Amino acid sequence: MMSIDSIPNWMTMLRIAVTPVIAIMIWIDDVSYGYFVAFILFTIASITDYLDGMLARQMKIESGFGEMLDPIADKMLIGAVLLALASVQTSGWVFLVPALLILSREFMISGLREYLAKISFTVPVTRLAKWKTTVQILALGTLIGAPAFPSLIYAHDIGLMLLWVATLLTLQTGMGYIVAGLRQVPNR
Repeated sequence: MMSIDSIPNWMTMLRIAVTPVIAIMIWIDDVSYGYFVAFILFTIASITDYLDGMLARQMKIESGFGEMLDPIADKMLIGAVLLALASVQTSGWVFLVPALLILSREFMISGLREYLAKISFTVPVTRLAKWKTTVQILALGTLIGAPAFPSLIYAHDIGLMLLWVATLLTLQTGMGYIVAGLRQVPNR
């Protein structure tokens, strides 16, 4: 049963639930409807990413479950879209290099966070990391939307540029987490 207190967590679970649908719509590679549906669902998922945290903070209903689930939902959405786009992109290394760097960073930082949790240390999310996620969402939304809106002739190029900016932010925040995390690793 859904109560007011569970709305942020339900929004996060909605993001997880629509992620495979978004990926499938991209994999279909159909300009007439697939990308448009993917773009709409991705936009909704991205808005819920912003809203769930904001609502939880404003309503003072933050939960451990939500704090654990939200980054998982983010990584699933970004990862699934990167993989789906990789299967249909014709931009070659210009898309694949940033996609691989972003995915590699996400796996590495997830592993680091898991290790740090075992020694009861957490690395807080920085403002720059929030910007990183925002730019990733803008880049991927632009790349999904480009085929759906062919009259926006530079949308694909703008999406690729945003993806590279997102990659630089991703690498920078990743290094920050690694440095903070390594300070907590006992000398052995």
